[in-house]
Amino acid sequence: MQIKAPAKINLALDVLARRADGYHLVDMVMQSIRLADQVTLEPAAGISISCNLPGLPVDERNLAWRAAQLLQETANISNGVSIKIDKKIPIAAGLAGGSSDAAAVLIGLNDLWGLGFSQPELMRIGVKLGADVPFCLMKGTARAEGIGERLTPIDTALKCKVLLVTPNFQVSTAQVYQQLKIEKIKKHPQIPLVAAALEAGNHRALIGAWGNVLEDLVLSKNSPVAQVKAYFNSFGISNCLMSGSGPSVFALDPPGEIIEAFLSGLPGEWFGCLTEFINK
Repeated sequence: MQIKAPAKINLALDVLARRADGYHLVDMVMQSIRLADQVTLEPAAGISISCNLPGLPVDERNLAWRAAQLLQETANISNGVSIKIDKKIPIAAGLAGGSSDAAAVLIGLNDLWGLGFSQPELMRIGVKLGADVPFCLMKGTARAEGIGERLTPIDTALKCKVLLVTPNFQVSTAQVYQQLKIEKIKKHPQIPLVAAALEAGNHRALIGAWGNVLEDLVLSKNSPVAQVKAYFNSFGISNCLMSGSGPSVFALDPPGEIIEAFLSGLPGEWFGCLTEFINK
Protein backbone atom coordinates (compact mmCIF):
# COMPACT_ATOMS: atom_id res chain seq x y z
CA MET A 1 0.00 0.00 0.00
CA GLN A 2 1.36 3.40 -1.01
CA ILE A 3 0.24 6.73 0.49
CA LYS A 4 1.30 10.25 -0.42
CA ALA A 5 2.38 12.39 2.54
CA PRO A 6 2.21 16.04 1.40
CA ALA A 7 4.13 18.90 2.96
CA LYS A 8 2.48 21.99 4.40
CA ILE A 9 3.34 25.67 4.46
CA ASN A 10 2.17 28.32 6.91
CA LEU A 11 0.34 31.18 5.21
CA ALA A 12 0.15 32.79 8.65
CA LEU A 13 1.67 31.93 12.02
CA ASP A 14 0.93 33.82 15.22
CA VAL A 15 1.88 32.92 18.80
CA LEU A 16 -0.53 34.20 21.44
CA ALA A 17 0.70 32.86 24.78
CA ARG A 18 2.76 30.21 26.50
CA ARG A 19 0.97 27.65 28.65
CA ALA A 20 2.25 26.50 32.00
CA ASP A 21 3.16 23.11 30.48
CA GLY A 22 5.48 24.79 27.98
CA TYR A 23 3.21 24.49 24.95
CA HIS A 24 2.40 27.66 23.06
CA LEU A 25 -1.05 28.81 22.00
CA VAL A 26 -0.98 29.59 18.31
CA ASP A 27 -3.21 30.89 15.57
CA MET A 28 -2.14 29.72 12.12
CA VAL A 29 -3.32 29.18 8.59
CA MET A 30 -1.83 26.03 7.08
CA GLN A 31 -1.86 24.92 3.46
CA SER A 32 -1.06 21.52 1.95
CA ILE A 33 1.21 21.51 -1.10
CA ARG A 34 1.97 18.86 -3.70
CA LEU A 35 5.57 18.30 -2.62
CA ALA A 36 5.20 14.94 -0.86
CA ASP A 37 6.96 11.92 0.60
CA GLN A 38 5.77 8.49 -0.45
CA VAL A 39 5.05 6.02 2.34
CA THR A 40 4.78 2.31 1.50
CA LEU A 41 3.25 -0.11 4.02
CA GLU A 42 3.46 -3.89 3.98
CA PRO A 43 2.26 -6.41 6.61
CA ALA A 44 5.09 -7.71 8.79
CA ALA A 45 5.74 -9.44 12.10
CA GLY A 46 6.83 -6.28 13.92
CA ILE A 47 7.39 -2.58 13.20
CA SER A 48 10.31 -1.64 10.97
CA ILE A 49 11.25 1.44 8.91
CA SER A 50 13.54 1.97 5.96
CA CYS A 51 14.25 5.28 4.26
CA ASN A 52 16.10 6.57 1.20
CA LEU A 53 17.88 9.17 3.38
CA PRO A 54 20.58 7.58 5.56
CA GLY A 55 20.46 10.30 8.23
CA LEU A 56 16.82 9.77 9.19
CA PRO A 57 16.19 7.68 12.34
CA VAL A 58 14.55 4.32 11.57
CA ASP A 59 13.55 3.37 15.11
CA GLU A 60 11.17 4.70 17.77
CA ARG A 61 12.65 8.20 17.31
CA ASN A 62 10.84 8.33 13.97
CA LEU A 63 7.32 9.74 14.19
CA ALA A 64 6.07 7.21 11.62
CA TRP A 65 7.25 4.39 13.88
CA ARG A 66 5.49 5.95 16.85
CA ALA A 67 2.32 6.33 14.78
CA ALA A 68 2.25 2.60 14.07
CA GLN A 69 2.97 1.78 17.71
CA LEU A 70 0.27 4.17 18.94
CA LEU A 71 -2.30 2.63 16.60
CA GLN A 72 -1.35 -0.84 17.86
CA GLU A 73 -1.89 0.28 21.44
CA THR A 74 -5.12 2.15 20.69
CA ALA A 75 -6.66 -0.79 18.82
CA ASN A 76 -5.13 -3.34 21.23
CA ILE A 77 -3.68 -5.44 18.41
CA SER A 78 -0.28 -6.97 17.69
CA ASN A 79 -0.25 -6.54 13.90
CA GLY A 80 3.08 -5.40 12.50
CA VAL A 81 4.11 -3.34 9.51
CA SER A 82 7.13 -2.64 7.34
CA ILE A 83 7.27 1.10 6.58
CA LYS A 84 9.29 2.41 3.65
CA ILE A 85 9.65 6.19 3.40
CA ASP A 86 10.79 7.80 0.16
CA LYS A 87 11.67 11.29 1.39
CA LYS A 88 11.14 14.22 -0.93
CA ILE A 89 10.34 16.80 1.78
CA PRO A 90 13.48 18.28 3.38
CA ILE A 91 14.02 17.29 7.01
CA ALA A 92 13.50 19.79 9.86
CA ALA A 93 12.45 22.40 7.31
CA GLY A 94 9.22 23.84 8.74
CA LEU A 95 7.20 21.77 6.24
CA ALA A 96 5.76 19.09 8.61
CA GLY A 97 7.43 16.23 6.74
CA GLY A 98 7.65 13.99 9.81
CA SER A 99 4.09 14.78 10.86
CA SER A 100 2.82 14.05 7.36
CA ASP A 101 4.64 10.70 7.29
CA ALA A 102 2.99 9.83 10.63
CA ALA A 103 -0.41 10.86 9.28
CA ALA A 104 0.12 8.66 6.21
CA VAL A 105 0.94 5.71 8.46
CA LEU A 106 -2.25 6.27 10.49
CA ILE A 107 -4.36 6.50 7.32
CA GLY A 108 -2.75 3.47 5.69
CA LEU A 109 -2.77 1.21 8.74
CA ASN A 110 -6.37 2.11 9.52
CA ASP A 111 -7.17 0.55 6.13
CA LEU A 112 -4.52 -2.20 6.10
CA TRP A 113 -5.49 -3.43 9.55
CA GLY A 114 -9.24 -2.93 9.00
CA LEU A 115 -9.65 -0.75 12.09
CA GLY A 116 -12.49 1.43 10.84
CA PHE A 117 -11.50 4.64 12.62
CA SER A 118 -13.17 7.77 11.22
CA GLN A 119 -11.06 10.78 10.23
CA PRO A 120 -12.03 12.69 13.43
CA GLU A 121 -11.03 9.64 15.47
CA LEU A 122 -7.68 9.41 13.69
CA MET A 123 -7.15 13.12 14.34
CA ARG A 124 -7.76 12.63 18.06
CA ILE A 125 -5.22 9.80 18.00
CA GLY A 126 -2.77 11.79 15.88
CA VAL A 127 -2.58 14.83 18.17
CA LYS A 128 -0.84 12.59 20.72
CA LEU A 129 2.05 12.41 18.26
CA GLY A 130 2.27 16.13 17.51
CA ALA A 131 0.19 19.25 16.96
CA ASP A 132 0.66 19.20 13.15
CA VAL A 133 -0.51 15.60 12.69
CA PRO A 134 -4.28 16.34 12.75
CA PHE A 135 -3.86 18.87 9.95
CA CYS A 136 -1.74 16.42 7.96
CA LEU A 137 -4.60 13.93 8.28
CA MET A 138 -7.18 16.49 7.11
CA LYS A 139 -5.08 18.27 4.43
CA GLY A 140 -6.20 21.20 2.31
CA THR A 141 -6.40 24.64 3.91
CA ALA A 142 -7.27 25.30 7.54
CA ARG A 143 -7.02 27.69 10.44
CA ALA A 144 -5.32 26.00 13.38
CA GLU A 145 -5.79 27.24 16.95
CA GLY A 146 -4.98 26.02 20.46
CA ILE A 147 -1.64 24.25 20.21
CA GLY A 148 -2.47 23.68 16.54
CA GLU A 149 -4.99 20.89 17.04
CA ARG A 150 -8.23 22.92 16.74
CA LEU A 151 -8.84 23.03 13.00
CA THR A 152 -11.34 25.01 10.97
CA PRO A 153 -11.30 24.18 7.24
CA ILE A 154 -11.04 27.11 4.84
CA ASP A 155 -12.70 26.80 1.44
CA THR A 156 -10.02 28.54 -0.57
CA ALA A 157 -10.61 29.78 -4.09
CA LEU A 158 -6.87 30.28 -4.70
CA LYS A 159 -4.89 27.75 -6.73
CA CYS A 160 -1.42 29.12 -6.24
CA LYS A 161 1.92 27.93 -7.52
CA VAL A 162 4.48 27.80 -4.71
CA LEU A 163 8.17 28.54 -5.25
CA LEU A 164 9.91 26.91 -2.30
CA VAL A 165 13.52 27.00 -1.11
CA THR A 166 15.11 25.20 1.82
CA PRO A 167 18.77 25.87 2.65
CA ASN A 168 20.96 23.05 3.90
CA PHE A 169 20.43 24.10 7.50
CA GLN A 170 18.17 22.61 10.16
CA VAL A 171 16.26 24.74 12.66
CA SER A 172 15.15 23.38 16.05
CA THR A 173 11.47 24.24 16.48
CA ALA A 174 11.73 23.71 20.24
CA GLN A 175 14.63 26.16 20.52
CA VAL A 176 12.87 28.80 18.43
CA TYR A 177 9.78 28.69 20.63
CA GLN A 178 11.90 28.71 23.79
CA GLN A 179 13.72 31.84 22.63
CA LEU A 180 10.58 33.65 21.46
CA LYS A 181 9.56 36.61 23.63
CA ILE A 182 5.88 37.09 22.85
CA GLU A 183 5.73 40.57 24.36
CA LYS A 184 8.40 41.74 21.89
CA ILE A 185 6.56 40.63 18.74
CA LYS A 186 6.24 43.75 16.61
CA LYS A 187 3.73 42.67 13.98
CA HIS A 188 1.10 39.95 14.05
CA PRO A 189 -0.54 38.43 10.96
CA GLN A 190 -4.19 39.31 10.43
CA ILE A 191 -5.60 35.80 10.53
CA PRO A 192 -9.28 36.61 9.80
CA LEU A 193 -8.19 38.65 6.78
CA VAL A 194 -5.96 35.82 5.57
CA ALA A 195 -8.90 33.40 5.76
CA ALA A 196 -11.20 35.88 4.02
CA ALA A 197 -8.65 36.48 1.24
CA LEU A 198 -8.31 32.74 0.64
CA GLU A 199 -12.08 32.30 0.46
CA ALA A 200 -12.39 35.25 -1.93
CA GLY A 201 -9.45 34.16 -4.07
CA ASN A 202 -7.76 37.51 -3.46
CA HIS A 203 -4.01 36.97 -3.81
CA ARG A 204 -3.08 40.59 -3.07
CA ALA A 205 -5.17 40.68 0.13
CA LEU A 206 -3.58 37.42 1.27
CA ILE A 207 -0.06 38.84 0.90
CA GLY A 208 -1.12 42.02 2.71
CA ALA A 209 -2.41 40.14 5.73
CA TRP A 210 -0.05 37.17 6.06
CA GLY A 211 2.97 36.90 8.34
CA ASN A 212 5.03 34.65 10.60
CA VAL A 213 5.96 35.95 14.06
CA LEU A 214 8.86 33.49 14.26
CA GLU A 215 10.57 34.91 11.20
CA ASP A 216 12.33 37.90 12.78
CA LEU A 217 13.77 35.70 15.53
CA VAL A 218 15.01 33.05 13.10
CA LEU A 219 16.43 35.72 10.77
CA SER A 220 18.39 37.25 13.66
CA LYS A 221 19.85 33.88 14.66
CA ASN A 222 20.31 32.09 11.34
CA SER A 223 21.98 33.80 8.39
CA PRO A 224 21.04 31.02 5.91
CA VAL A 225 17.39 32.08 6.14
CA ALA A 226 18.37 35.69 5.47
CA GLN A 227 20.42 34.47 2.50
CA VAL A 228 17.38 32.66 1.10
CA LYS A 229 15.22 35.76 1.40
CA ALA A 230 17.96 37.81 -0.26
CA TYR A 231 18.03 35.27 -3.10
CA PHE A 232 14.28 35.72 -3.66
CA ASN A 233 14.79 39.49 -3.60
CA SER A 234 17.53 39.23 -6.25
CA PHE A 235 14.86 37.91 -8.64
CA GLY A 236 12.50 40.74 -7.79
CA ILE A 237 10.40 38.68 -5.35
CA SER A 238 9.97 40.71 -2.17
CA ASN A 239 6.81 39.00 -0.92
CA CYS A 240 8.23 35.76 0.42
CA LEU A 241 7.52 34.15 3.78
CA MET A 242 9.22 31.65 6.08
CA SER A 243 7.21 28.51 6.80
CA GLY A 244 6.86 27.28 10.38
CA SER A 245 10.05 27.73 12.36
CA GLY A 246 12.08 27.65 9.15
CA PRO A 247 14.37 27.47 7.39
CA SER A 248 12.13 27.04 4.31
CA VAL A 249 10.97 30.20 2.52
CA PHE A 250 8.30 30.39 -0.18
CA ALA A 251 6.63 32.77 -2.58
CA LEU A 252 3.24 32.41 -4.27
CA ASP A 253 2.60 32.60 -8.02
CA PRO A 254 6.10 33.76 -9.00
CA PRO A 255 6.64 35.18 -12.50
CA GLY A 256 6.89 32.24 -14.89
CA GLU A 257 9.80 33.70 -16.81
CA ILE A 258 12.16 33.61 -13.79
CA ILE A 259 11.48 30.03 -12.60
CA GLU A 260 14.13 28.21 -14.63
CA ALA A 261 16.90 30.67 -13.79
CA PHE A 262 15.81 30.84 -10.16
CA LEU A 263 15.94 27.07 -9.60
CA SER A 264 19.06 26.46 -11.70
CA GLY A 265 20.93 29.22 -9.87
CA LEU A 266 20.37 27.85 -6.36
CA PRO A 267 23.50 26.90 -4.40
CA GLY A 268 24.15 23.17 -4.77
CA GLU A 269 23.35 22.37 -1.15
CA TRP A 270 19.97 24.12 -1.21
CA PHE A 271 16.68 22.43 -2.08
CA GLY A 272 14.26 24.21 -4.37
CA CYS A 273 11.11 23.33 -6.27
CA LEU A 274 8.01 24.74 -7.89
CA THR A 275 4.90 23.10 -6.45
CA GLU A 276 1.30 24.15 -5.84
CA PHE A 277 -1.58 24.22 -3.38
CA ILE A 278 -3.60 21.09 -2.67
CA ASN A 279 -7.18 22.24 -2.26
CA LYS A 280 -9.99 20.13 -0.86
